Amino acid sequence: MERKLRGTFETVPFRENESLLMYLNSEYEDYDTHWHTAAEVIMPMENDYSVVIGRQVYDLSVHDILFIPPGVLHSLRAPAKGKRMIFLFNFSPISSLQDFSSLLPILSQPILIASDDEMHDEAVRLMQQMIDIYPDRTEPLRVAMIYSYLIQFFVLVGRRHIRRDLTAQDPKSRRQTDIYDRLNAAMNYINTNYMNDITVEDAARIAGFSKFHFSRLFKQFTEQTFCGYLNQRRINAAETLLLNPRLSITDVALQSGFSSLSTFNRAFRTMKACTPSEFKAFHQRRGMRLRKRNVDDSTAVESSAEAPSGK
Repeated sequence: MERKLRGTFETVPFRENESLLMYLNSEYEDYDTHWHTAAEVIMPMENDYSVVIGRQVYDLSVHDILFIPPGVLHSLRAPAKGKRMIFLFNFSPISSLQDFSSLLPILSQPILIASDDEMHDEAVRLMQQMIDIYPDRTEPLRVAMIYSYLIQFFVLVGRRHIRRDLTAQDPKSRRQTDIYDRLNAAMNYINTNYMNDITVEDAARIAGFSKFHFSRLFKQFTEQTFCGYLNQRRINAAETLLLNPRLSITDVALQSGFSSLSTFNRAFRTMKACTPSEFKAFHQRRGMRLRKRNVDDSTAVESSAEAPSGK
């Protein structure tokens, strides 16, 4: 695999005008701790494979699937023989979908789908469809089709989470569906108003719970605190705003809902393992390289058209 590292940060070499990259890797090569702005899905196809995230070691068997969110430090350990799919992609088109907003706390953590998982067979089928279509660059709307398979994959993950959440407490309770709907209303409120000065009391009022009851249920449902979820939503918005060259870092902080630049910098670095300035500079350099490549390609085409035929 081609690698471009700066410290622990890895630049993913996406092809021009594409936002995904797939390797069918059979190399016996370990990869030291690194992170990238792309999301990653790994699925062994022959033999096992090991991924280390923090203190957690994921020993993947054939057709186990591991999703690694953007910005997560991880390392890879390969066996002497084997083959695996390593798929990297821009996660923003998926995280920006409105229906997925309530799942962002789940999708910001590693997700393992092993052979005993209820969604395993369907997830493997979707991975295989991506493997089949990825090499065929003549396929119309190829990238869109691959993203459609990714969306189906994350829909499976989301539905599994919702089913588990609704059955986590007393299955005889008729209040579970009502609780879910009320918490979902609170999350929709957060996702619509994250740029404003909103509080846990505001969200609790929307859900119709006391502050303390809401906080307990919210943590149980999302596996994050209210503040953690709100910051995650603001950072997701900031990532998009940082791509705008006309906005300063301070502008981005205020427009994404942070009250101060220092709070924004601290939250962004905690979640993305880099500063907003580093994130912005990296994407500006990448954009300049792509524009230069387009100009060079255009010049080459024009020169070729003007050249004598040789006859």
